[in-house]
Amino acid sequence: MRGTARVTKGDETLMLLENQSTYIPLGEIHALENPGNMPLELIEVQSGSYLGEDDIVRFEDKYGRE
Repeated sequence: MRGTARVTKGDETLMLLENQSTYIPLGEIHALENPGNMPLELIEVQSGSYLGEDDIVRFEDKYGRE
């Protein structure tokens, strides 16, 4: 990761810096933000028997994505 990420998972909010990570369990409501001025670059790793994205449910999306 490069930059700073604000990660909200459930009721917890944490700031992640370069070389840090977090685990988001299956079914956990979560959000990712870039609170900094520089671009945020990160690597998302999925695990499990199903890795498709057609099961994503957006609860709130200020960017108008479906």
